[in-house]
Amino acid sequence: MFGSTSVRPPKRLRPLVAAASTALLTAAMLTAAGGTADAVDAAELVQNGGFESGLTGWTCGAGSGSTVSTPVHAGTSALKATPAGSDNARCAQTVTVQPSSDYVISGWVRGSYVYLGATGTGTTDPSTWTGSAPDWTRLTTTFRTGANTTSVTLYTHGWYGTGAYYADDLSLTGPGGGTQIPAVPTGLAAGAPTSSSVPLSWTAVPGATGYNVYQNGTKVQSVTGTSANVTGLTANTAYNFQVSASNSAGESARSATVTATTTGGGTQIPATPTGLAAGTPTTTAVPLTWTAVPGATGYNVYRNGTLAQSATGPSATVTGLSPATAYSFQVSASNSAGESAKSAAVTATTATDGGGGGQLPAHALVGYLHASFANGAGYTRMADVPASWDVINLSFGEPTSVTSGDIRFVRCPVAECPSVESDADFKAAIRAKQAAGKKVLISIGGQNGQVQLSTTAARDKFVQSVGGIIDEYGLDGLDIDFEGHSLSLNAGDTDFKNPTTPVIVNLISAVRTLKAKYGSRFVLTMAPETFFVQMGYQYYGSGQWGGQDPRCGSYLPVIYALRDDLTLLHVQDYNSGSIMGLDNQYHSMGGADFHIAMTDMLLTGFPVAGNTNNVFPALRPDQVAIGMPASVQAGNGWVSTTEVNKALDCLTKGSNCGGYTPHGVRPNLRGLMTWSINWDRFNNLEFSRNFDNYFGS
Repeated sequence: MFGSTSVRPPKRLRPLVAAASTALLTAAMLTAAGGTADAVDAAELVQNGGFESGLTGWTCGAGSGSTVSTPVHAGTSALKATPAGSDNARCAQTVTVQPSSDYVISGWVRGSYVYLGATGTGTTDPSTWTGSAPDWTRLTTTFRTGANTTSVTLYTHGWYGTGAYYADDLSLTGPGGGTQIPAVPTGLAAGAPTSSSVPLSWTAVPGATGYNVYQNGTKVQSVTGTSANVTGLTANTAYNFQVSASNSAGESARSATVTATTTGGGTQIPATPTGLAAGTPTTTAVPLTWTAVPGATGYNVYRNGTLAQSATGPSATVTGLSPATAYSFQVSASNSAGESAKSAAVTATTATDGGGGGQLPAHALVGYLHASFANGAGYTRMADVPASWDVINLSFGEPTSVTSGDIRFVRCPVAECPSVESDADFKAAIRAKQAAGKKVLISIGGQNGQVQLSTTAARDKFVQSVGGIIDEYGLDGLDIDFEGHSLSLNAGDTDFKNPTTPVIVNLISAVRTLKAKYGSRFVLTMAPETFFVQMGYQYYGSGQWGGQDPRCGSYLPVIYALRDDLTLLHVQDYNSGSIMGLDNQYHSMGGADFHIAMTDMLLTGFPVAGNTNNVFPALRPDQVAIGMPASVQAGNGWVSTTEVNKALDCLTKGSNCGGYTPHGVRPNLRGLMTWSINWDRFNNLEFSRNFDNYFGS
C-alpha cells in the first residue's frame, strides 16, 4: 500500500517470500513499454516533478520519502526514498490524462534497483528500472491509455532490503488531461464564535469552483466562496474544522485543522440525560450509551438505584455482573453546580453464553478501520463508518515486543489524527454499531505487529491482554491478522493436523481459551496472506528435506484446529505473488480469475505439499469471504468492480467465469473483505456501494 502521510507504515506492503519475490522481480525486469507519445499536443502533466516544493503532489509509502539538497540532478532538491523492512519506498502521483492517447514517462534516478512506471493506464501498464545507477541515470518508457482512461498513477520505488534511492525531474508528457484537481486550501481561520456557530475563512485556490467544509471529520456544507458559517453547534464545545477545494476533476485533500470553541455554558446544574440505551450484554457486563448533555462535565451511572460508577463521556460499561440476570440502569449529569435528576431507567439482562454476537447476514461485508494510525486515506471516526459494513476490524492491537504476548490497543493520537474522537465517543459509537447489528472486532497483528507466542507465558499474557481490550471496548470478538514472521514452522513439523511448533500450538491454545471465556457467540476471523494458506498446496514449512521458507503454509494448522470455532476466513488476495491453483496453473493478481482460483481452493480443499494422503479439508462457504483492496492506493492487486462482480458471479452463480472453472457453485459464499474502510471512503465508497448493489442491500 502506498499513499501514507504518516511515519506509521500502512498495513499491507511487505516483501514477499523468496520464490514469490523472485517471480515479481523477474516480471518487472521483463516489462516492455509500447506506444509513441503525441509530440504535437504534449504537455507536462506531473506536479512538482523536480521536488522543488518538497513532496507536494506526491505520496510515499510508510513515510519513506523526503527531499534532499544533495545529490540533485537539477534545481535545488531531489527525492530520497528509503526502503525499510517490508516497504519498498514507493512514491506516487495520480494525474489526469485523455483516453486513447500516447504518453512518455521519464525521470532521472540513482541507486540500486530503482523503478519507474505507471498504473491504471487501461492498457498494459509500463515499467522500467535500473539495477545499479551510481550516478544520475535517465529512465524512460511509453504507454497508450485505454478508451475509458482519464487518470493514471505515476510511481517510482526501490526494492526490499536495498538502500536509499534518489529521483529527480520526473515527467509525464502527452495530451493534457484537462482540469486538474485543485490544491489543498491554506489559511483556514476561525472568526469569533457564538454559542451555536463558528465563522470560517480561507485563501482562495486557483482553479477551484467550490469548497467543502468538514466539522470533526464530517462534511457539513459546501460553498462557492472562501468563507462559511457553521451553525447548529452546542454551546461551550470545542470543534475541529477543515476545508477542501473541488472542481470537475475532483476534490483536494483536506486542509490543516483549526479548532474553535463555542461560547456559553455557565454553572447551571445540567439537564437530565435522555436517550439512555443498553448495548449487547455479555455474561458479566452491560454497555450503556446516552445523549450528551450541554454543560455537563461528568455523569453518574446507577445500577438498581445504587451508584455504580462515574464517566466523563456519554457511555459506560457496567461490569462485575452475574450471568442471565436483569438489571435496571439510570444515569445523571453533573458539573461544578451539582447533579441532575436521574434519567428514565433502562433494563438489560446479561447473557448466558458470554456472547458478543456471532450471527452475520447471509452476505457480509468486512472492513478494516484504521483506528490506531493515519495514512493517505485519512482518519475515519467510528460513528462515520457507513452502514454497509457488517464486520468492523479495529486496526490494530500490537505487542509490546515480538515475543511478549502483551497486546496493546492504542488509539490514534490527536497529533496524527486531528479529527480523532474521544474514548467515550469511540465506545459510544461502537455500541451504536452493535445496536444496529454490526460486529466490531479487535484485529491483532498487521504488518508491524509481529506476534510470536513462543512460550506458555506469552500465550497466557496474550489471553489476558486481548481479553482486556475486548472487555474495555465491549467488542464482539477477535481477528487474527498475523503476518511477516509471526508464524513459522519448525524443522520436522510436517503434519498440519498435528502441529508441534510452539508458536502454532500456543496460538491455537490461546484462541480456544478466549473462545471458551466468551462463549458460542464470540466472533473469530482470520486474514492470512496467500503465501501462508494457498501456497501450502505446493510447499509446507521447510519441507521434507529442508531448504524451503518455513513460513509457507503455516496458517493451515491454525485454521484446521479452529475450523469449528471460525466465523470467517478472508485471505488477503492482494500483495501476492503468483500462486498455483487446483488446475495446476499459476494465477496472478489483476483480474477475477485470481480471486476465483484462490477462493475455490478454500471451498474445495487441497492436498498439502502435494500429499494426497494429507488433505486440507474444505471450509463451508459461509465461513469464507474474499479479501480485496478497496482502491488502487490500498494495495497491489486492486481490480475494478466489474472484475469483482465477475468473481462473485462465477463462484455464487456459475456464470461469467473466465480462465478458471471452480469445483461447484456456492451461492452462500459469505461475502467480501477489504483493506480498508478508510480507503473505500477515500475512493467515494465505490467498493461498499458495489457490494450493496450486487447483493441487493
